[in-house]
Amino acid sequence: MSSKNKKNYKNENDIKKSNIRWVLIITLWTFILSISVSIVSESILRNFDIILAFISLIIVIIFGVFFDIIGIAVTASDEKTFHSMAANKIKEAKYAVKLVRNAGRVSNFCNDVIGDICGIISGAAGTIIVMKLVSEYGFSRITLISVVMTGIIASLTVGGKAIGKEFAINKSDKIIFFTAKIVMILDTKLRIDVLPELRSYKNK
Repeated sequence: MSSKNKKNYKNENDIKKSNIRWVLIITLWTFILSISVSIVSESILRNFDIILAFISLIIVIIFGVFFDIIGIAVTASDEKTFHSMAANKIKEAKYAVKLVRNAGRVSNFCNDVIGDICGIISGAAGTIIVMKLVSEYGFSRITLISVVMTGIIASLTVGGKAIGKEFAINKSDKIIFFTAKIVMILDTKLRIDVLPELRSYKNK
């Protein structure tokens, strides 16, 4: 085996190990976060009235749609777009390239992890609203109210993501550049590096 082939083989093994490690880490963190968020959200939302619970529900759905847009945009974007920016010393471009190169992980986190957490919180908010309607307004058909509430949450979530998907695909570069600014602030101001360097590339 030539030195070039050995190097490629080593890089492929490193990438594979890195991907396996990422899967294990994200699975564990999703498990921990889901349980923690479920406990905390239900504890907090129980003290809300119907209006606050409904406002919280809308905010959580919007939050989930926002991250879903980022997750879709990062897979639709092309890192070549940001290379010229990086060549012109635009600092955000470097982070934009890292976002696109980490497309799989960014998408997994935004669409799956955040989506799961938002689903838990919105479900808790919906349950609180149903309980308040039954206890404070004397509604007796709990099953019917629960079904309607589930339908409302599902339709708002799916509808919001459907609108966001078109926006994410059409404006992917602008969305990634905006996200890159946030990532840059986290890195330079707060010293939080959310995007480690990878040896794999989305576009070669």
